[in-house]
Amino acid sequence: MLKLHILFNTTPGLAGKEVESERMRLATRKAVSPVIATVILVAVAISVAVGVSYWMGGISSQYTQFEKVEIQTGYATYDSSLAQWNITLVIKNSGSADATISMVFLNDIPCETANYGESEAPAGSWGTDIPPTGVTLQAGESATQHVYIDNPCNNVPELANLSAGTTVNIKLHSASGMDYIKLIKLP
Repeated sequence: MLKLHILFNTTPGLAGKEVESERMRLATRKAVSPVIATVILVAVAISVAVGVSYWMGGISSQYTQFEKVEIQTGYATYDSSLAQWNITLVIKNSGSADATISMVFLNDIPCETANYGESEAPAGSWGTDIPPTGVTLQAGESATQHVYIDNPCNNVPELANLSAGTTVNIKLHSASGMDYIKLIKLP
């Protein structure tokens, strides 16, 4: 209300020069144009959006790590001197988290604990060179593992009829509960 009195010179005792000076001060006052204000507002909004995006990306990557073991190659050979099949598996962890292969199954029959860490098939049974504590693959790491099957595999009734030309199902089970399967034909 006071400014209105000053501008219209309704206040007694205010000289004409003072009124004129007040008008000039208000007229020369600079403000930000609407276009510049909009540009600044959009730039700030984009900067905040980019910052939040990087922050959320960092948080989400901590919770989205996964294991993915691929059996890249699998083949069987027959060692006549030991009368056993040797199955070679080349595995790779192509996920972003470490993977531990903790169990091996042959035709859905788990390998007995005593038969882990073997370099050849136990008599009348089968085994693997994977250690009893499992084999851990870092993200991106590859490994070669073996499964050995005695011929004949008489101590395991479900495997007693294995012969050349039979396809066996090798299943690697990880500590996180994932199964990785490869079908191998015995020579």
